Amino acid sequence: MKTLVIGASLKEERYSNKAIKMLREYGHEVVAHGLRTGMVEDVTIHTDWYTGGDIDTVTLYLNPVRQQEYYEEIIKLKPRRVIFNPGTENNEFVQRLSDAGIASEEACTLVLLRTEQF
Repeated sequence: MKTLVIGASLKEERYSNKAIKMLREYGHEVVAHGLRTGMVEDVTIHTDWYTGGDIDTVTLYLNPVRQQEYYEEIIKLKPRRVIFNPGTENNEFVQRLSDAGIASEEACTLVLLRTEQF
């Protein structure tokens, strides 16, 4: 199961960074997109948009205003679901995802992983 982390950070205190590490710990394949390139363990953070396929889950670490530039790109990826982590809740985008047949949930990726609900 491939997960795209949007808003990925090299800063260890950021939840996106913790999510990348925990996703890898749980054996998930991770693609990371952020403002700066770099590595988080064995995952490269890319600044260019991911154009591959096979994304099961998108997990967001961007505030709603910053999400807007990614609406169409995320919908084009046709993920099974999009997770809105705390602070990223966005009713407008949830509706657009729903209209495109993409599930979404307001949840914490870290909690979902730890409680085996991911």
